Amino acid sequence: MPLDLAAAPQGRRSGHRVALRLARRDVARHKGRSLLIILLIMLPVAGMTGAATLYQSSQRTPGEIVRYELGNTQARFSVLPVPSAESLQDPLNDAVIASSSGRFDTDFQRTDPRDAIPAGYDVLPERQLQLTTGVGEALVSLQGREVDALNHAFDGKFTLLDGRAPRDGTEVLVSPGLMKRFHLTFGHPLTTSAGTFVPVGTLRDAAASDGNSFLYLQAGQASADLARGPLNRQSATYYLVGPGPVTWQQVREANSKGVGVLSRDVVLDPPPPDQRTVPGSRLHDNAPVLVTVYATFGLVGALALLEVGLLAGAAFAVGAKRQVRELALLASAGADTATIGAVVTAGGLWLGTIAVAAGAAVGLGAAAVVVHVVRATGSARLAGLHPDLLLTGVAMAMGLGACVLAALVPARQVSRQAVLGALKSGRAPAPQGTRTTLAGGVALALAAALLATGWLLSGSTNDPDQRAEQLPVVVTLLIAGAVTAVAGLVMLTGWLIVRLTCRTHWLSLSFRMAARDSARNRGRSVPAVAAVLAAATLAGAALVLSASQQAGLKEAHYWSGLENQVYLPLNVDQPLAADGSMRPRVDIDAGMLSAAVADALGTVEWTHPLTAPAGLRNCPEGPDPSLPALTDTSNCLVFSLARPQANECPTTPKGRVVDPADWRCRGSMVNEQPSNRAILVGGAEDIRAVLGRDPSAESLAVLDAGGMVVANPVFVRDGKVLLEGKDVRTQGPAPSGPGTVPATVRSASLAAAVLEPVVPVPYFGVVSPETAARLDLRAEPAGLLLQLAKFPSEAEADAASAAIAAVYRQPGMDFRAEPGISQGSQWMTWSIVAAAALITFSAAGITTGLSLADARADHATLAGVGASPRLRKALAGSQALFTSGVGALLGTLAGVVPAFLMVVSTDMRTAVDVPWLQLVALVVAVPVTGAVLAWIFTPSGLPLSRRSLA
Repeated sequence: MPLDLAAAPQGRRSGHRVALRLARRDVARHKGRSLLIILLIMLPVAGMTGAATLYQSSQRTPGEIVRYELGNTQARFSVLPVPSAESLQDPLNDAVIASSSGRFDTDFQRTDPRDAIPAGYDVLPERQLQLTTGVGEALVSLQGREVDALNHAFDGKFTLLDGRAPRDGTEVLVSPGLMKRFHLTFGHPLTTSAGTFVPVGTLRDAAASDGNSFLYLQAGQASADLARGPLNRQSATYYLVGPGPVTWQQVREANSKGVGVLSRDVVLDPPPPDQRTVPGSRLHDNAPVLVTVYATFGLVGALALLEVGLLAGAAFAVGAKRQVRELALLASAGADTATIGAVVTAGGLWLGTIAVAAGAAVGLGAAAVVVHVVRATGSARLAGLHPDLLLTGVAMAMGLGACVLAALVPARQVSRQAVLGALKSGRAPAPQGTRTTLAGGVALALAAALLATGWLLSGSTNDPDQRAEQLPVVVTLLIAGAVTAVAGLVMLTGWLIVRLTCRTHWLSLSFRMAARDSARNRGRSVPAVAAVLAAATLAGAALVLSASQQAGLKEAHYWSGLENQVYLPLNVDQPLAADGSMRPRVDIDAGMLSAAVADALGTVEWTHPLTAPAGLRNCPEGPDPSLPALTDTSNCLVFSLARPQANECPTTPKGRVVDPADWRCRGSMVNEQPSNRAILVGGAEDIRAVLGRDPSAESLAVLDAGGMVVANPVFVRDGKVLLEGKDVRTQGPAPSGPGTVPATVRSASLAAAVLEPVVPVPYFGVVSPETAARLDLRAEPAGLLLQLAKFPSEAEADAASAAIAAVYRQPGMDFRAEPGISQGSQWMTWSIVAAAALITFSAAGITTGLSLADARADHATLAGVGASPRLRKALAGSQALFTSGVGALLGTLAGVVPAFLMVVSTDMRTAVDVPWLQLVALVVAVPVTGAVLAWIFTPSGLPLSRRSLA
């Protein structure tokens, strides 16, 4: 009777059931290894799930917006600072202008929000008050709110935390932050500029942090003069209570009158996009910024999952070797190669399922705890718990895929081992084919092609608008190239190990043994090198991306002066009179101010008074041709330098800068509005104090000849600059783009010498006193510049604020030093180095431990032939040094190149920074530390083990 060799019905399904059952038993039998793999997969899934949940939790939902901002009211009306009637707010935020033509209408008159309220509503007013209170000799500011906060219409917005409601005009509610700031208790009086009050309860505003200093007053508790001030009149908002909704059409009409409206109906049911713009408005496209941010996180996340997948692969490789004998017995019973491999792969499926489920649960649980703690402590950073199901599902799918792929490679190797060899020794070598090496070469070539394509595509056009449209494709190519490069290097690791260890006769005994062992037992060394390689790739990419981001922050930083400099004005306006009129300015003595700061701080290196053209003073509102712009008692002129048309920063029709590195788009006063100290009157000492550089002989000659020392060449053409005086009472069309600017009423051409500062400080330049007198600039003392030896601490700044308050004799004059960014940048970069090193150390430690566990029989053989404990410890250290060194070096290269291309291909391209010192420290420190730890933790003695059957 002939044999029937056809496949049994449902045989493949039965084989899969057998594989799942055997894999489940193996997982339960090897609890330690299974727990390690579960943790390796669970942690990144938990991290990504928690991060996605916290990010979504920081975004308020429409329901939370209306609850936190409106309570039970229908709408809120407030002042909207718009330049004309052709402006429109964000439907979900009444303080943001979402669409505007940019035209400045001098005849536009804003309507009082109270006059724009439709009929049929009860109105609950809220008024913001700027108050002060005494702390020692200084007056510090705090915020006052005149509102009926405990009205039931505000349920959900205001909550009484502790204490009781006020009963008379002397009792008030306060925020917890005010109680903590001034060390108050209930019943303890607090004296403010609005009067003396007794706190009887603490109130929480759901839209603000408890740490803010708020004083809640009832109507009539603040003095009438304080409430009638112009600033306080503009800070009034009105909440509408009634059954009818406020529609989007009503919101648009209110916006055209300079009134912002937050409507419950509009927030819960926003208008379509075509109704959110006004004719002639410029498109604001934030897509490239978002793509850049998501690309950075996508690259780091992909490399992180690849790392843990390779770490799990190392653990699976060790476990698969332990399964060789029982899997060979299964093969001898008739199981085919696919079924044998499916047993190991099914283990990855079991462990991956458990890991991703646990990771998602841990991530969501941790995020829920964080949200609860943040909300319970009164912080407004997180609005509520908002799980991101899509990103959570993506993270789970990626984690499960990483675990299954990690088990697939050792599964294929074990399934190919000879049955007879496995039964004889349980450690038959895997076939030494060249297909993996060829596949690695192909993958590396493909990765190079993907990276080159992404880089070339990003540089294929100089149009930023087209580059922004191509950015998603570029980012996808670069991320795919980075991951493919790591995969190719992993597949080439075995070939590299053989090539690196073929000529080791000149090394010491321990290094020769480590090299030969790595080449002979590639099933042990390849996963170890691959895991460290992936970790180093993640670390290298994170270092380049973070350093470039810090460099970008440095480029975008606004410098109020040189680092650790303080500017204090020498003429200040007095508080408004009771009728709202302006009082005469007060001139401050520079010597008294300098002495006060020097007595309060011991870090003042020098002080220098600055002189500038007369600042704005007693300037009436609106144009008046009969009144000159500059008189003995008033000044409406602001002086600045005109930018030649040829030196305008090139932009696209959508407003994007063509080349941020262009010299016409960089430097001092490129985008800043001129201030009363933007042009200084002085000489060499003034130049040295504000620009941080010694003036050259050429610049001093130009200055003495009646010219100007200019801080930015963008204002110079043919060796001259145009000094303009603009009348702030008038408006004219902007030289470029929409909008209007004050009309120029005076101008003078001056010879110029360029002397760029060490950082882009807010100064146009310096003219001599003789030139200022010739041009009738009315030079006068403007401010006092102080140079500190170091950035002041909070306590030092408070002491200095108290000292200058006694000189100014009015609140609001804060002592603020320019912090700079160099120290913070270095600290941030080195912290990234520490985190990256920790990740790489953990990968090296895990793989070294797995390798030592797999090599226990080899160490027992060494001990049996008389090897000393010192030799075995040196061998363990040499093995760790070799695997960690090769992996760290290859991984750093694999991480730096894609990250560098990511930076130069996105909006961060003007701030490329490769932290070579930190990268070298990472490459050197990780292998050395791993070798030392392996040497320390390798035991001198070995435990007795059961003899293996030959």
